[in-house]
Amino acid sequence: MPNIKSAKKRALQTIKRQQRNQARRSSVKTAIKKVVTAIENNEAMENAKKLFIEAESKIASAKGKGLMHRNTAARKISRLAKKLAAVTQVPVAQ
Repeated sequence: MPNIKSAKKRALQTIKRQQRNQARRSSVKTAIKKVVTAIENNEAMENAKKLFIEAESKIASAKGKGLMHRNTAARKISRLAKKLAAVTQVPVAQ
């Protein structure tokens, strides 16, 4: 346990920051899972698209807060978009 006042303050700030980051990371993961679940359960595509936009926003926000690297954020968004596109494409009749 720190004895110096500034060290005590830094310790408290670290705890707050950890909790904030954990909550943001959790909300990103939850948003991604919602999109994947909606796609796998063949829910209405409007709903899946809305969930995708929400997940994309949360990922971009996490990237902006420094929670995740920009390439990681881009990769996650790209993979979700690819899954969504694969389901929404209508097969062409031959």
